[in-house]
Amino acid sequence: MRKFSFAILLLLCTCNLAAQEILTQPQAKLLTKFRFKVYSGGVMILEARLGNIPDTLNFILDTGSGGISLDSSTCAELKISTTPSDTTITGIAGIHKVPFVFDQTLHLPGLDVNHLNFHVNDYDILSSVYGEKIDGVIGYSFLSRYIVKLDFDSTDIEVYSKGDMRYPNGSHTLRPIFTTLPIQWLHLKDARKKEFNFYFDTGAGLCFLMSEQFAKDSSILLTRRKPVITQAEGIGGRLQMRLTVIKQLKVGPYTFFNVPTYLYSDSFNVTSYPFVGGLIGNDLMRRFNMVLNYDRHEINIYPNSHYKEPFDYAYTGMGIYFENGKVMVEDIIKDSPADKAGIKVSDVIIAVSNNFSNNIMQYKNLLQVPNEKIKVVISRDHKPIIINLKTGTIN
Repeated sequence: MRKFSFAILLLLCTCNLAAQEILTQPQAKLLTKFRFKVYSGGVMILEARLGNIPDTLNFILDTGSGGISLDSSTCAELKISTTPSDTTITGIAGIHKVPFVFDQTLHLPGLDVNHLNFHVNDYDILSSVYGEKIDGVIGYSFLSRYIVKLDFDSTDIEVYSKGDMRYPNGSHTLRPIFTTLPIQWLHLKDARKKEFNFYFDTGAGLCFLMSEQFAKDSSILLTRRKPVITQAEGIGGRLQMRLTVIKQLKVGPYTFFNVPTYLYSDSFNVTSYPFVGGLIGNDLMRRFNMVLNYDRHEINIYPNSHYKEPFDYAYTGMGIYFENGKVMVEDIIKDSPADKAGIKVSDVIIAVSNNFSNNIMQYKNLLQVPNEKIKVVISRDHKPIIINLKTGTIN
């Protein structure tokens, strides 16, 4: 008979118990299901209430947020008390301290999320971009507690308890590095091939972004291609970036060609280069239905009906924002199509292609056709003017 020492028997028992624990983990249970809205660039909006406040608030669901936050003007309007802190956050326009709203309950449809500490930030710029009030951002503090399933075909979100979950047949599971933000290994090809880390950022309304320093050090971009200057917005304000394309971007087994790419001069090292080179945004990732499983360090993706939709290559050089009930032109890039057409800063856009809706997202969608002559009706000095704008292309 084979003999074992007490230590070996103990080790065998421990291993057996560990195996049993893995095999007997509970199944993930569906806690709630509700709709989300999709704004331009694939940005997702959830409606929720806070504490005892009866008003419904709009939150961006953002894997690029390391916590959860409220808009400062929302706090002022609803008389939500804030507590000063020495905590700082870094956005594309700088670093600043943020106050907090402690120990709050977020009421999602069918689910109460308790004991949340919200930092407070100014999201007026996001409200002006989308033409609707943005009251906050939901990130890691929520996503780390649950398994979240997103369906961009039906615009349904399902929230599950942690546990075993069977992913769809034919899907692919990414295994990013998880800090508070998921960091995914991507394969790129343009002037040369390159593999590198990039943030997985559903709150970014773009396809792809690289820091200028990464682009320079990697020599990834074809030198004959000339990026254009464009406007961009993010936490902290507005700034200009360069915009171009890269030949190929591969995420998991899925390859995309001629992907619109922002080049960001990262003065505050928001991207944490040289560890991370930039981010992949939701104008690309909305082409998949996905399961965000932070507990298992997994993101499961499956191509949906948007998978083969064309990218937006149109270029106008015109920055428009919703201010005081009007769609305003607030940036014009010199020698851009908008500049050549005669559009000026402070013009008010009344209509685009016979659309008089005053809806900034509809106007942006109509302007996302490259090399197209588009009629734009503006108001200047209280007089209507019809301008024929021919859009450019970055591809």
